[in-house]
Amino acid sequence: MAMEHLRWRPTVNERDFIERALQSDLRVDGRHSFDFRKLKITFGREDGSSEVQLGETHVMGYVTAQLVQPYRDRPNEGTLAIFTEFSPMADPAFEPGRPGESAIELGRVIDRGLRESRAVDMESLCVVAGKHVWSVRVDLHILDNGGNLIDAANIAALAALSTFRRPECTVGGDDGQQVTVHDPEVRDPLPLTIHHMPIAVTFAYFGEGNIVVLDPTYKEEAVMGGRMTATVNSNGDVCAIQKAGGEGVMSSVIMQCLRIASVKAADITSKIKKAVDSYTTEKALKKVKRLPTSVPQKISVTDVIMEDKGDGELEKQTVDVQQISKDPPTIVKVSSHEDAQPMTESSNAEVNTSSAVAAGESDESQEIGSPKSLKDAIKPKHKRKKKSDKS
Repeated sequence: MAMEHLRWRPTVNERDFIERALQSDLRVDGRHSFDFRKLKITFGREDGSSEVQLGETHVMGYVTAQLVQPYRDRPNEGTLAIFTEFSPMADPAFEPGRPGESAIELGRVIDRGLRESRAVDMESLCVVAGKHVWSVRVDLHILDNGGNLIDAANIAALAALSTFRRPECTVGGDDGQQVTVHDPEVRDPLPLTIHHMPIAVTFAYFGEGNIVVLDPTYKEEAVMGGRMTATVNSNGDVCAIQKAGGEGVMSSVIMQCLRIASVKAADITSKIKKAVDSYTTEKALKKVKRLPTSVPQKISVTDVIMEDKGDGELEKQTVDVQQISKDPPTIVKVSSHEDAQPMTESSNAEVNTSSAVAAGESDESQEIGSPKSLKDAIKPKHKRKKKSDKS
């Protein structure tokens, strides 16, 4: 009763304006009688999350799953449950805590359309018969109430179920009853098996059932005399019908509504599949295989130190010179003169060179053709130095 007091109520003038406009085949937001509001479907970063905007109505859906024991009467089937949460942020009439009549009705209508019509294959959720099955839970959060919550929440549930992926599990062990749930990084998760998409289409009745409109807004719901929700798939199969009190409707009007709902269901189904396909394609492009990156190694090259001693004798560091040529690289070790003393701290260092080894070397030492020419260029240099010193 508290929700009825907090709910927005139109004035007499507002009520008369809405009813007269509907009699003239006009609506407050400019739509025709059997037109849906603009539908926008988006998805979150994780699989199984969706957001649906139907006009000013905003609903978010999130799907989770866990392993539980099945029911005794159905040991080979998993379970599907619908939970709704009405936030006071969406409508002042919504109160936190226990769900009200609107929340219970919303959950039951969507649950009846999905579960009773066998839209989701429950047998594919069985892991070990009688012991382990997957229990799928759909949470629907009402973020903004702009009218027709049933249709928006139903689309959000279908979009979330279409993108949900459950972990893959294997059965093993000595008794064949041990279940191993694999990490998503080890094995790719598996999607749910959805046979068809039951779409909820809501009609509002005005003027003793003579005026029928599709997808009522928040203000039209406050004025309407009755409401009927038909859950139909794209093949035209009627999955469920819900009429929560209000004015009576003739059977001919109901049949007309079912024909219209069949056409609208096919249109909405194509929009959901298109949004899911674009999300799947975008996610596949972002998925990059992680390969071990090759870390470049820094090679420290020690400089050639030339020390001039008192007797004029040069001490040259022992270095390794790597030839650069078209042939596979060969490492040539260049040692100092037998009279020179090699330095221990810079031994066995590799130097990549394509020009002269030292500034004082002759033109013959600048060629990298063969190791013989390099030794011949270095040895005479030391001999000439010694002869000059002795003289």
